[in-house]
Amino acid sequence: MEQSKTESMHQGIQEQINLLASMTSEFANTLDVDDTLSKALPQITDYMQAEGAAVFLLDEDTQVITCIACFGATEITGLTLEYGQGIVGKCVADNEGALVRDVQNDPHFYAAVDDQTGFTTRSILCAPLSVKDRCVGAIELVNKKKSDDLFEENDLQILKTLASSAALAVLNARLAKALVEQERVKRELELAAEIQKRFLPDRIEITGPELPIAGVNKAARGVSGDFFDYFKLPDGRIYFGLGDVSGKGINAALLMSKTASLFRCLGKTVRDPGRLLGIINTELCETAAHGMFVTMAAGIYDPRPGCEGLIRLANAGHEPVLLHVDGKFETFGADGPPLGIVPPLPGEDGAYPEVQIFPKGGSLYIYTDGLTEGYTSTGLPLESEGVRKILNACADEDLQGRLDQLVGAVFQVGNTLRDDVTVLALTDSLRPQDETNTKLMQRGDESNEEMDGEWLIDFRFPARPSWMKMARACVREACIKVGCDDALTNDVVLALDEACQNVIRHAYGGPSDEEIELNVRQRPGRLVFRLRDFAPTVAPDKIKPRDLDDVRPGGLGTHLIQEVMDDVQYLRPSHGEGNLLKLVKNIEINKG
Repeated sequence: MEQSKTESMHQGIQEQINLLASMTSEFANTLDVDDTLSKALPQITDYMQAEGAAVFLLDEDTQVITCIACFGATEITGLTLEYGQGIVGKCVADNEGALVRDVQNDPHFYAAVDDQTGFTTRSILCAPLSVKDRCVGAIELVNKKKSDDLFEENDLQILKTLASSAALAVLNARLAKALVEQERVKRELELAAEIQKRFLPDRIEITGPELPIAGVNKAARGVSGDFFDYFKLPDGRIYFGLGDVSGKGINAALLMSKTASLFRCLGKTVRDPGRLLGIINTELCETAAHGMFVTMAAGIYDPRPGCEGLIRLANAGHEPVLLHVDGKFETFGADGPPLGIVPPLPGEDGAYPEVQIFPKGGSLYIYTDGLTEGYTSTGLPLESEGVRKILNACADEDLQGRLDQLVGAVFQVGNTLRDDVTVLALTDSLRPQDETNTKLMQRGDESNEEMDGEWLIDFRFPARPSWMKMARACVREACIKVGCDDALTNDVVLALDEACQNVIRHAYGGPSDEEIELNVRQRPGRLVFRLRDFAPTVAPDKIKPRDLDDVRPGGLGTHLIQEVMDDVQYLRPSHGEGNLLKLVKNIEINKG
């Protein structure tokens, strides 16, 4: 009898070992743990002589416990429990097994499942799926097949052993899945970073022995929310821009890519930086994710002979732009909100204000707050004062050298950047400096005496009616400055306004992003105005006023100009396409 009992016990132990070995082998050779657990449940149920079994897994993010597989008399796959709810929930929360021989007397029993399924639960055996202190779910057995039989402590120990093996498989599968996901994300980030690099400009586009513009971008997290760009226009001017997207990561990188694409695409035809930012703002207000925006500065640099390196700059909520000339600094702050926040009002074009900058051989710097807020080797932020000290110290280096010095102050190899760092620099020092008043674009046979005199106005503006108010204000200011009375001033302003309107209507064929150039000089006893466009050249002898006897609307502007001015000459610029109108007004200044 004793021998038969011993043999039976040895046989039971051998069956346990075989079942554990079989399950462990299956778990070790698959990453589809849900499927493997589903296949293992019938073996466990039969071995433990239970009526049914179920496997529950814990979502560690939401803390919801879900039945992912079951076997037996009832189907509960997909059933969810709150953390700590029912005997299974308590088993997971406490990371301890449970042996409940009479569920009706257990306060943790969740009877709603029986109510929904019609199944009658008498007893429950539950073991946590845990490795050390980490619990990822539970295995539950219900009811012994013999109604008068009960689960024993030995059953719980066996189930715990099986659950430990399953738990290790679950954790390994989750780890493998996480590693696969990390590798996928890594590859996607590398691809995104590579795509972003393609948005950065090709320096070969700006030809010359040395380049007048350069930029650098360092991402804090693989992909960047900053960008810079520059490209050459057909007439030789250089368009440039730098932006900083709010936020970090992929969302910021996507918005950065969209903004950079809009800048380069639209900038080929929209030659007004303020209007370009306005168009981009309208687009971002319609499509950008809620709460995201872009600060951006954009401008056009004119290195052409006679243009004095003029920079037209617009700033949409960005850091102040810095001009460095002969050791002195001047800043140009934002005159409008960031892009993507405030849509234009109905009927408005939404253009951002522009400023005109004559760099006088100096350099312009645009940078993101990642530079000024970046930590230096002292452990303190660089700040604006630190930027200025570095630029003064390395003023003799080329542009790229200066950028390296700036970025190197907050970026050391092996250190993590606090934020993306992007800097764009433009120097006027490489442009051949204009000889005295060559900006007047005179013909070769034109008298040189008007090239001298006191400079009053050098103003370039888009050929659009909306800019005429500023042009009229400039002319009025010049007349007042030399002492013209109100009547004379009004006549001159009216004549220049008519001349500008003629350029818009006839030279450009309507409003255009091409430019008009207005220069005013004072000579003894006269004001000299030069108005240049860049439209196809027209022979001066073909520009004739209409006969005054021809009575019909419009077309009499040239009569007005000739009536007000004392000398009117239609000339050709000394170089390039375009037309030049020279107007002279004799003035008598009352000094008494």
